[in-house]
Amino acid sequence: MNYVSTFLAYLEHEKRCSPHTLRSYATDLAGFEAYLQGRDFPAGTICIEPRIIRGWMVELLEEGISSRSVNRKISAFKSYYRFLLREGHIAANPMNKVLSPKSPRHLPGFVEKERMDVLLDEVDFGEDFRGVRNRLIIDLLYQTGMRLSELTGVKEGDVDRHSLNIRVLGKRNKERIIPISILMKEQVERYLQMKGEYLVGEGLEGNEGYFLVTDKGRKLYPKFVYRVVHAYLSLVTTLDRKSPHVLRHTFATHMLNEGAELNAIKELLGHASLAATQVYTHNTFEKLKKAYKQAHPRA
Repeated sequence: MNYVSTFLAYLEHEKRCSPHTLRSYATDLAGFEAYLQGRDFPAGTICIEPRIIRGWMVELLEEGISSRSVNRKISAFKSYYRFLLREGHIAANPMNKVLSPKSPRHLPGFVEKERMDVLLDEVDFGEDFRGVRNRLIIDLLYQTGMRLSELTGVKEGDVDRHSLNIRVLGKRNKERIIPISILMKEQVERYLQMKGEYLVGEGLEGNEGYFLVTDKGRKLYPKFVYRVVHAYLSLVTTLDRKSPHVLRHTFATHMLNEGAELNAIKELLGHASLAATQVYTHNTFEKLKKAYKQAHPRA
């Protein structure tokens, strides 16, 4: 029996995990399978002692894999073995005796408000279809805090210009509504007009109703969005990471700095728990400490 395939099917159809999660889990499980076969374990072995898993972890760390990446793999294995235990394929869960390596805590990187103002108010994106679309990509990620997968999945029917909101499909197919501003509405309408003219002019069709499209009229794909975001963030920030997720962090941090309630930010981001949102309070606290040191006479 192919337990991995059964597990991945369970994640896809019952847990409704994203394609990205499915690919990551499949890669991690395949990597461990290769590790076992290199030590003469039969293919498909699932009854593994905790020491075997710990040995695999040590090998990964010695190869230079970060503790954060190893922890992500361990998380995949915990889910896998919980599934095997629940289905009755194993008698005990070996992951109960496996401790994850400690990871250094990194606060989410974000672009300062002044830098975002420069990008959106002073940088020339261009007035053609490509420029208007690229600016809209940046603006939507920054003004809504949506995930990359949510952005690429938005269809034209998901953008309600009358009620000023966008419907997105988040993790595990959880739908949520995100408000947009009147200025964003005007930007959307301009883009849609230019999109229609561009597709007709280029003789392109068949974008399946997706809102944002590539130069060839197709649905946006992750690497395309990464390239756009990286190119424009590079103009205004020296952050090591210049990804769509940085704009999500920037959205949350700026909202919190301007007085938004943590629960409201949680709902806008689509977090399942408040704990995931509370990490942004650290960025705010660093800003408070800086203000304190600059302003208090005895700081």
